[in-house]
Amino acid sequence: MGVPPREPVRAWGSVPEELSARVPAEQRGPGRGRDDVRLLVSWGTEVAHRGFRELPELLRAGDVLVVNTSMTLAAAVDGWIGHARVVVHFSTRGDDGRWAVELRDPDGKGTTRARAGGPAGARVRLPGGVRLVPAEALSPGSGRLWWARVSGGEVPELLREHGRPIRYAYTERDQPLSAYRTVFALPSADGAGSAEMPSAARPFTAGLVAELVSRGVRFAPVVLHTGVASAEAHEPPYPERFAVPEASARLIEATRAGRGRVIAVGTTAVRAVESAAGADGVVRARAGWTDLVVTPERGVRVVDGLLTGLHEPQASHLLMLEAVAGRAAIDRGYEEALRGRYLWHEFGDAHLLLPAEERSR
Repeated sequence: MGVPPREPVRAWGSVPEELSARVPAEQRGPGRGRDDVRLLVSWGTEVAHRGFRELPELLRAGDVLVVNTSMTLAAAVDGWIGHARVVVHFSTRGDDGRWAVELRDPDGKGTTRARAGGPAGARVRLPGGVRLVPAEALSPGSGRLWWARVSGGEVPELLREHGRPIRYAYTERDQPLSAYRTVFALPSADGAGSAEMPSAARPFTAGLVAELVSRGVRFAPVVLHTGVASAEAHEPPYPERFAVPEASARLIEATRAGRGRVIAVGTTAVRAVESAAGADGVVRARAGWTDLVVTPERGVRVVDGLLTGLHEPQASHLLMLEAVAGRAAIDRGYEEALRGRYLWHEFGDAHLLLPAEERSR
């Protein structure tokens, strides 16, 4: 389905370093919870500033929220190439048993930096006698992620015993794995999961979900196991495993027939549900791999709105946001987010994109 060209920096410019959310919301003060984040609401180019706990007031009975139930894994493991320490980020398990991995160098501050040079043929020693040998680049022209053979042990067991959540330099300190799992996360029978948290759903709490259900908002669970993103190179997403179950497909189609709104929680949910839509726009049960990259040119066939985090100006995810809401809406919303000092990244604030015509009513 092609890779979109890299977009230039948006008109709203770069994100100041101090607007990176360094710790989860619940750690920013006594008595705070996950849902203590701000919510920027966009109806086209009209913008409002709300709190995430006000989400039930912005939705209505008959709406459906598409949520990703993939569970975040402890996907970062220390290893060694000779006497040099490396950090292995386990991204995705292939159908042939190989794993897509990224090798990174520790930076001495508890995080990592991009590793110079390609790892082809490198022999990486991991805890418990596990060995890893990168063989070929996951994508032609990119030497960041590699397919690697693993021997001497099983990766899910390795991650459970020796892994930790992937952490990037903008965060203040290591967090427990629970901080990277959403209220919707469910374990997979085969131990699969996401290398990085489907973070748009992080602010949801059990209480907020109960309030939404009581107001007639329904939930359509899907699965998309997210791979490793890059803190340095904002590449389009690689192929990822997904599943849209029959019950969710039926609920989404019933919602559309009843003139309810289909609102995806996160870009991963958009990718999953749009991958399950046929050329006729109908969502059907489907599972497998998706290489879909949602762009303004491709558009969206199913999603009416999107609840997401805030993305950096070079991020390929912004093309998906533009496909949902249009370039003008995204530029206007992000100008307001910067002006309002919203927080970016997985522990940051949220952005709700709704159809412009909804505001006029």
